[in-house]
Amino acid sequence: MSRHVFAHARAVLPDRTVDDALLVVEDGIVVEAGPAVPGRVPAEAQDLRGALVMPGVVDTHSDALEKEQRPRPTVEFAPEFAVASFEGRVRAAGVTTMYHAVSYQTNVFKDRTITRSTALAAAVRERADSGQALVDHRLLHRLDARDAEALKVLQDVLAALPDRGVAPLVSYEDHTPGQGQYRDLDSFRAMIRQSENLDEEGAERYVRERIAARAPGLAQRARTLEQLGAWARSGRVRLLAHDVESAEQVEEVRGAGAAVAEFPTTVEAARAARAAGMPVVAGAPNVLRGGSHSGNVAAEELVALDLVDNLSSDYMPTTLLAAALGLAGRGVLPLHRAVSLITSGAARTAGLDDRGALAPGLRADLIVLTLHGGQHTLRMSLLAEETRDAAQAPLSFARLLAGAVSR
Repeated sequence: MSRHVFAHARAVLPDRTVDDALLVVEDGIVVEAGPAVPGRVPAEAQDLRGALVMPGVVDTHSDALEKEQRPRPTVEFAPEFAVASFEGRVRAAGVTTMYHAVSYQTNVFKDRTITRSTALAAAVRERADSGQALVDHRLLHRLDARDAEALKVLQDVLAALPDRGVAPLVSYEDHTPGQGQYRDLDSFRAMIRQSENLDEEGAERYVRERIAARAPGLAQRARTLEQLGAWARSGRVRLLAHDVESAEQVEEVRGAGAAVAEFPTTVEAARAARAAGMPVVAGAPNVLRGGSHSGNVAAEELVALDLVDNLSSDYMPTTLLAAALGLAGRGVLPLHRAVSLITSGAARTAGLDDRGALAPGLRADLIVLTLHGGQHTLRMSLLAEETRDAAQAPLSFARLLAGAVSR
């Protein structure tokens, strides 16, 4: 049996933060997490010297892999390289469980095609099964509600997925201007003007053309929700409703089988989702920037109203730790509750009950970081699998933390 002991850490536990903690891991499972009792710290314990230790971050929604593969419109890397390259960024951000959002849609504005997305999904699955991955790679299947071809492709993809003991995540979304994420047309026009370098008239023309092009798919949206609802009710998928904007829309998607509300655009929608028992996901970049880039409700406002269950990175994994620590630093939430938004809360959103907290019986996915001047530095990240082999003992913290921590 492998055994690793960490002592004198500032540990973020499910219900509190312990300033001088002891953490014991056996065969990749947490067996003890609590105060370090003087005189009872095992001799083999690694001294974390007051560094902050917390569960590994669970990211339920990140489409940043798309940009890793195509960092510029005319540059495209092989999907396998993109996954391996992005893995290093994710690991360095403290993420140990990553849900890559792959989009079943054709969207020129967002540089997305179904063919490219299915290739990325295949590369993610290959890396996950390789035995060499540095994070637990998983998929969030994003479906354009108005695209009949996308629904058929998703059906084939789901049929081919192996059973991992938890229903795959599917996000139902409609990015037609005038509703959802882009309900505020003034903000959408301003964004288009900047991103496409258009004048006011050109941006208005773009918006009208986009709405007109999407109009024929409205009937397909109803058919898509019906099919997804059938899969959700049978347990074939765990359905997430993307960009819900009203209590009526929450009622519609909840009735269809949706289990989670992703990125509600209004306080009304978030309240309705909470009342319906749906976990609410908000964006960490929104928290870090101080507001929505598309004119919707500020995520921190929802957090302060106790209407958020987890933060996801949306498009930038490095924002997760910064957002959680920032919420704690500003006194919006105690540290353990802020951290839960990117750990245990995110795990519950995804339907995972084996991770997300430093608690006996759970996976020993954990990270160690130090804080200085309002910024954090990740010192170590460990997957449960990396502590199951005694030969893969963690690096000595004498070197990792030398000069970096003051008790």
